[in-house]
Amino acid sequence: MKVFAPLYGRVIQWSRHRHAERYLGIMSFAESSFFPIPVDVMLAPMVLARRTQWVRFATIATVFSVLGGIAGYAIGYGLFDMLEPWLRESHYWSAYETSRQWFDDYGVWVVFVAGFSPIPYKVFTIAAGVAVLNVPGFIIASLIGRAGRFFLVAGLVRLGGQSFEDTLQKYVERLGWATVAIAAAVIGWLMLR
Repeated sequence: MKVFAPLYGRVIQWSRHRHAERYLGIMSFAESSFFPIPVDVMLAPMVLARRTQWVRFATIATVFSVLGGIAGYAIGYGLFDMLEPWLRESHYWSAYETSRQWFDDYGVWVVFVAGFSPIPYKVFTIAAGVAVLNVPGFIIASLIGRAGRFFLVAGLVRLGGQSFEDTLQKYVERLGWATVAIAAAVIGWLMLR
């Protein structure tokens, strides 16, 4: 079953559109609070299409991702009672419980790590709101973590060039499922600890 290749194809179309930067901003915002597709799948093709703009694209992704993270925090803080029944039935519940435990153990450092990791960032932003994590600390950790991730991705893609694009297109399905498997394994391992 091909899931990631069709999504990648759609995102490639968006990345070359004249409004691609707007789409990147919208996707970055949405991914941090509710959207299931990582920003990297749009950021990478945009950088490949216009390599000299890599800093601009990484900045857009960072700023809007942090704004989306603040929205996720607000959702967790103000709407969690309404969302909890849905969340309990979704595949995100165990990740949410793990993130809450991490907040209790490590505080704002969890946001920094989550912002950089392949684990769904939205789970952590919502959980941070539920945990009423320190807002300035949350924003600073989000900014550093998300900037670290997006600038690393954009920089590596810029350096990789056309060969990177060809490889990504060839292996997008495997990479997508591998990312899901790794995230599930990490979450499972953390829950068993």
